[in-house]
Amino acid sequence: MSLPIDRFVRSRRKTVALIVRPDGTLEVRAPLRMAEQRIREFVESHADWVRRQQARARKAASPPPVKFAEGENFHFLGQSYPLTIVPRQRQALTFNNGTFRLAKSTLPKAKDAFVRWYKAQAALVLSQRILVLSTQNGFTYTKIRISSARTRWGSCSSRGTLSFTWRLVMAPPEIVDYVVIHELVHTKIPNHSQAFWQGVSEIIPAYKQRLVWLRKNGKYLSLD
Repeated sequence: MSLPIDRFVRSRRKTVALIVRPDGTLEVRAPLRMAEQRIREFVESHADWVRRQQARARKAASPPPVKFAEGENFHFLGQSYPLTIVPRQRQALTFNNGTFRLAKSTLPKAKDAFVRWYKAQAALVLSQRILVLSTQNGFTYTKIRISSARTRWGSCSSRGTLSFTWRLVMAPPEIVDYVVIHELVHTKIPNHSQAFWQGVSEIIPAYKQRLVWLRKNGKYLSLD
């Protein structure tokens, strides 16, 4: 798999420079007239080094562990909402008026309660967006599956099953739509060829910015 380049800059410099930012993104600086193929070959020849640097950067910038404590914030559709621990309530976890409420007795299994809630919301939100976006853009699919994937936001099977991790509903709506479109395009083009990305860009011209957002912020969309 080729190494993603997050920012590409050409200048009057004479050599190629690889810069791994504190957030783990890769910036490539290259001479004005150097062929893109040569630049890509240089990047790939240093892929192991880049990945090591990215791993160190991301580890250093990793978010603090989730504690499920009073006042702690949790993401939903791009917004952060506080958690309140309540003495008792019928449901383990509720969300009303911009506040999560968790029953005190549920604290030992707080993560399980949040995962169940996010999965239910993912099923609702994603089914609605997939229906709208597939209808608008002429895509068909077989069914939708909500997964607990940790490293993939979505996938599309050869039979047209669209799978999305429940963590996706922590992201802003425009990011959700990007991932949905990404997988819908895969129903027609199963690879990441130039034709595939062209298909994505025809629907979301600014898809690269959304992809960069996911790479930078995806680590914050978690309950770990």
